[in-house]
Amino acid sequence: MITLYGMYRSRATRNIWALMELGLPWTLKPVIQAYRLEAQGIDPVHPEAPFNTRSPEFLKLSPAGAIPVMEDGGLVLSESLAINLYLARKAGGPLAPKDPREEALMEQWALYGATAIEEAALEISFAYARGEAATETGEARIIAACARLGRPFKALETHLAAHSHMVGGRFTVADINMAEMVRYAQPHAALLAAYPRLKSWLDLCQSRPAFREMWETRAAEPA
Repeated sequence: MITLYGMYRSRATRNIWALMELGLPWTLKPVIQAYRLEAQGIDPVHPEAPFNTRSPEFLKLSPAGAIPVMEDGGLVLSESLAINLYLARKAGGPLAPKDPREEALMEQWALYGATAIEEAALEISFAYARGEAATETGEARIIAACARLGRPFKALETHLAAHSHMVGGRFTVADINMAEMVRYAQPHAALLAAYPRLKSWLDLCQSRPAFREMWETRAAEPA
């Protein structure tokens, strides 16, 4: 059985979405981020602290002290995008690459999203989550993040003008990985409105039952 270590309110969402799509047996081992405990005045290294990213037992799995981490038959794997690519290959079927060409394209888009999109998109997500979007500082951060996203979002818009999905003309793990990175910019509606094909593709991905189930559970998890 696959064990996923993490929380819904983390990058584990993309792994949970993929697991639900793929129908693989799995279980979630809750591991809260240490900074969330510190925000509550709890010392994450205290012996009675909840299992968290600084707990000694977790650090044995993830020396970096980051979630998510997956364990499967002795394989311990971190990095959520790599986990999803592994899960798709393990399960096979339409979400997985059908040949080395598709495998390479899926890896390409995962790397592109991680290097060109995720960090700037997270700036937007954090600004809205912290209630800073309407402040002068928050607005400046959002404007700067939107500027950084202009080039990669244009690249996605161009790709999606010619292709219905990221790879292979069908919904695959490449769509899950990219959609979860683009999602961080979603609170700033004006940005996605400028890229209608990207927005339409994201809406399509998020209309899937597995995403909706994951998102409802995430929303119910304490912030």
